[in-house]
Amino acid sequence: MTHSIAIVCGSFHKDEIERMLEWAKEEASKHDLVVDEVVWVPGAMEVPLAIDRLLADDTIDGVACLGIIERGQTQHGLAMGQAVIKSIIELQLVHEKPVGLGIIGPGADPEHIEPRLEPHARAAVAAVGAML
Repeated sequence: MTHSIAIVCGSFHKDEIERMLEWAKEEASKHDLVVDEVVWVPGAMEVPLAIDRLLADDTIDGVACLGIIERGQTQHGLAMGQAVIKSIIELQLVHEKPVGLGIIGPGADPEHIEPRLEPHARAAVAAVGAML
């Protein structure tokens, strides 16, 4: 059975996320998933609201999210990442639909990003497929 999914993309690292999106779409086809909607948001803070709206749609069976939260000079990224991930877990439980986490970080240094782009993108979509 084919399932419809959506992908939420953080636009702060647009070039890298566009590459992740291509890998995510390729992975979706391997799991009988159709990417029906792609939503771009400004950053991590907006990811949970976008996911909530998508999961409320009866035509969407699951969501994958793609993004990068770099290490900064303060703890802002860490705090943001923890809050976003907690919200994503809660949204899965409220809607009873899977969300695949393809967010690199929080606390990613520049050298951590490139090697994680493809594996995180693919794993986020594969997790949705496995849960469906």
